[in-house]
Amino acid sequence: MSVLNGLQPERVFYYFEKIASIPHGSGNISAISAYIASFAEEKGLDSVRDDPGNVIIRKPGTAGYEDKPVVILQGHMDMVCEKDEGCDLDMESEGLILQTDGSRVTAKGTTLGGDDGVAVAIMLAILESDDIAHPPIEAVFTVDEEIGMLGAAALDMSSLMGRILINIDSEDEGVITAGCAGGALIKGTFSVEWEDVPAPQSSDDGSTGSISAFRLGLTGLIGGHSGIEIDKNRANAHVLLGRMLEDLAKDDGFRLSRIDGGSKDNVIPTVATAIVMADEDRLRDKVIKWERIFADEFASTDPDIHIGVEECDIDKVMSRTSQETVISALRALPNGVQRMSPELAGTVRTSLNIGVMNLSDIGFEIGLLVRSSVTSEKEELIGRVCRIIKMLGGGVDVSGDYPCWSYRRESPLRDHMVAVYNNMYGHEPKVESVHAGVECGFFDRGIADLDAVSIGPDLKDIHTPAESMGIESVRRIWEYLLEVLKTM
Repeated sequence: MSVLNGLQPERVFYYFEKIASIPHGSGNISAISAYIASFAEEKGLDSVRDDPGNVIIRKPGTAGYEDKPVVILQGHMDMVCEKDEGCDLDMESEGLILQTDGSRVTAKGTTLGGDDGVAVAIMLAILESDDIAHPPIEAVFTVDEEIGMLGAAALDMSSLMGRILINIDSEDEGVITAGCAGGALIKGTFSVEWEDVPAPQSSDDGSTGSISAFRLGLTGLIGGHSGIEIDKNRANAHVLLGRMLEDLAKDDGFRLSRIDGGSKDNVIPTVATAIVMADEDRLRDKVIKWERIFADEFASTDPDIHIGVEECDIDKVMSRTSQETVISALRALPNGVQRMSPELAGTVRTSLNIGVMNLSDIGFEIGLLVRSSVTSEKEELIGRVCRIIKMLGGGVDVSGDYPCWSYRRESPLRDHMVAVYNNMYGHEPKVESVHAGVECGFFDRGIADLDAVSIGPDLKDIHTPAESMGIESVRRIWEYLLEVLKTM
């Protein structure tokens, strides 16, 4: 029995429900890819399906639109699979359990896959219709966007005729995305020399002092997405720990034994720990000092920063040379916003995040994610970070490079979509460039002189079991897109 029956636009929700019945998590796209390809065959539409599973479906322009410029409609067919604790649905082999309260659509206990199933549903509904006016269409359905935009990266774009692209993978109605950041991962690795734990040192009065081993734990930070929320000026736990360790290392008895932090490059780290040897009284005094400094500096963004201190055991310490290298890396490497966009007020253009920090058998590893909507600035920042790491004696690996989508000062497509939106709703949409990766970057790199935008309906809490999609928002986006195609 259909759960979404009666919702408008009827065919969009029909296809969304059909898609939801097919498991299509990232890396598990063979069934959904085959379904889209079979749809094209059943409708008598020209199509091609490549080895990764990407599908391109072509439909001629309707009467009077045959000679209009080809428009590429694009979205990805995979979804993020997350579920509530206790949910026993097998998302690898079972479809979603959709539900609606009349205003929003959700999935019981799991992610909904509105990101980006709604794009697939909208494109299929347009492709099947005989009464929607539109120019020639190339509908591009990509795979595995959620795990690195792998489908877009592998897609052969030489066969695409369109130079106009409308991506349907945004989550905010009333916003036209017209650019995105490119990025790359940088991993710095530093070899570490170890020494035995030093014997207790005598102080001036002949006593052995109070040098002991302690675990320092920096907690209470807010964190967030290292692209979308990098402009919030939130504290980075790795950077703060580096500042404190630099101060602690001024004491002769200080030694560093362990250091660890975040494990995801695209997340602003919220915790960091270090195991050290230090004079207890001086250590606790400095911890109090730095907790006060951080509380003052980040009162409005991270008001609950706390530095915990507890005694522990250690069996070795870093050599003083290795200790100096580790602390220097944390202090010398840049972090955060590097440049704001001069074209779009309030938009970050270039940034980086020190997101990964750990000590392993390989040595001390530090990972950074560089982002920029300008390729030359991204390359400059990558070069600068690599030079700093090498100057400190570390090895460098750059990987996961993905292209930016530069904001065009002149965009006939963007102007047209703003005008249509204004005519329909009486006000202009917000135009923005996002500081995160979007598949448009790969299309912008692969297709010369591409004019592109990204739109989408209202989606909330994507990538979580609380994900929901606004029903009326889907209807408005559908009507808006049809009017855009009709008036091209």
